[in-house]
Amino acid sequence: MAERPEDLNLPNAVITRIIKEALPDGVNVSKEARRAISQAASVFVLYATSCANNFAMKAKRKTLNAGDVLAAMEEMEFERFLEPLREALDVYKKGQKGKKEVSEQKRKDKEKKTDSENDKSREEEEEEEERMEEEPEAENEAEEDEVEN
Repeated sequence: MAERPEDLNLPNAVITRIIKEALPDGVNVSKEARRAISQAASVFVLYATSCANNFAMKAKRKTLNAGDVLAAMEEMEFERFLEPLREALDVYKKGQKGKKEVSEQKRKDKEKKTDSENDKSREEEEEEEERMEEEPEAENEAEEDEVEN
């Protein structure tokens, strides 16, 4: 856990960015108001986490999942946020799936490249072995020609 209560607050830069995005241009927010919003947001996150943790504990799990958070929002009577949260979760999952597919494709491409390079190396080794086998034969023939002369 945090050593000081201030350690539990969300970063001010994040809070300021969210406030700016939520308000129309030209609206100013005092430093005191930003601080109050930051503290309120931190308390909300802690409360939502605690509620979600209760759902995980009831299910005998130590890991919170999205279902726990959605159930916590409903228990906290924030039902109107459930649909936007589900939509955001779907977007996130699709983004992660896309990243996973891109990563998988890169891995396959790398394997193909490695396999291709290995094939070339094997071909070069085989050619070298053939040359090595041919050289002694040529040397033997040259020696036999010298012996005959």
